[in-house]
Formats: sequence, C-alpha cells, structure tokens
Amino acid sequence: MSRKDAHAFAASLAATLMVSIVVFQAGDGTFGAVPADEIDGDEVQVVGEIDPWA
Repeated sequence: MSRKDAHAFAASLAATLMVSIVVFQAGDGTFGAVPADEIDGDEVQVVGEIDPWA
C-alpha cells in the first residue's frame, strides 16, 4: 500500500482499537501498519506511530 494509505489505515485502526499503531516500510519498499506490540523490527523501518491517547 502507499505511504498515504498506510497512514490513513493506521489512524482508522488506532481509533477503532484504541491502541498505538506503527506505520512501517518493509525491505521491499511497501508500507504497512500494525499494532505497536506486534512489530519486531526485523527488516522494517518505522516511519510513524499513531497513539490514540496522545
């Protein structure tokens, strides 16, 4: 997904699940979003985090 789509998806997830969501770029250049507690950091570059409580 594009970076813009990943941030929009992350914002929606954060608001729905009320957990911190990390937006990352994988080694192949694609972007994604997952809950912060599920990111292991292997072969991904964190590009943003959305915290619904901040």
